[in-house]
Amino acid sequence: MLFGHRLVHGGEKIAESVVIDENVIEVLKEYTDLAPLHNPACILGIEACKNVMPNKPMVGVFDTAFHHSIPKERYIYPIPYEYYKKYSIRKYGFHGTSHMFVSQRLAEIENKPIEEMKIVTCHLGQGSSICAIKGGKSVDTSMGLTPLGGIPMVTRSGDLDPSILLYLMKKEKLSAEEMENILNKQSGIQAISGLVPDFREIEIASQQGEERAKIAIENFEYAVASYIAKYAVAMNGVDYIVFTGGVGENQVNIRKGICEQLKFMGVDIDLDANQIRSEEKLISKSDSKIKVYVIPTNEELMIAKETERLVK
Repeated sequence: MLFGHRLVHGGEKIAESVVIDENVIEVLKEYTDLAPLHNPACILGIEACKNVMPNKPMVGVFDTAFHHSIPKERYIYPIPYEYYKKYSIRKYGFHGTSHMFVSQRLAEIENKPIEEMKIVTCHLGQGSSICAIKGGKSVDTSMGLTPLGGIPMVTRSGDLDPSILLYLMKKEKLSAEEMENILNKQSGIQAISGLVPDFREIEIASQQGEERAKIAIENFEYAVASYIAKYAVAMNGVDYIVFTGGVGENQVNIRKGICEQLKFMGVDIDLDANQIRSEEKLISKSDSKIKVYVIPTNEELMIAKETERLVK
């Protein structure tokens, strides 16, 4: 019996999958402030497995590990450098296990060496992130210091003008904890739409003509398309776009809305092929300059492979 854990934030101290020991648990505790919704739950899972089956090997597969290949000029923030040295404040990125899996699966489907491919993977769900993968390595990603950064998500704000936070904290007399709660649990697409925090419900309302829901979906589609275009700069071109995650795999109209904004890059989606849910398929036309795929993610399989590799 082996245990493989999906772990979220290992900071700068863990850059690859690892066999879990007390040092790994201490690192999770150290970076809890940067992943308050995730790291404490990860520690509970590890402790529960230790109690049920002591002395059985456990492996931790970190969401941040895949992104340690991002060059420093892309992960550093334009704030006083002392804060990077003192608190390790930098871009880390997340969903690394998913981005790694779908990019490797794409290489298998295309029967090409991943070292020759320029891929943008779009993990879209309750939490969403975009990743530029060149030669099989992450060279940029949308999430930052925490899973709050990047594109707007269902309840998370994504990137904002930082002065908005200061302004609201002064006006509403909010504590840092209250502001953090608003940004993580009361913002994003749900906040714009005014509806329940469910992409499916918001998309349905959008299709039915509810103005705020329509604006929310268009805001999301524009943000995703903008990041894809941005990553053409990061990789000096894009060969493939992959949609994955609950929204990426199932929301037909959202995929269509994103791809239509990328026609200037040569993206030409096949509307009939796009009528799929949770299915592995090429959804772009044969003459599209950039191939577009839907590939369901399988983080569990990736974790299992890493667990077996490390324990062996």
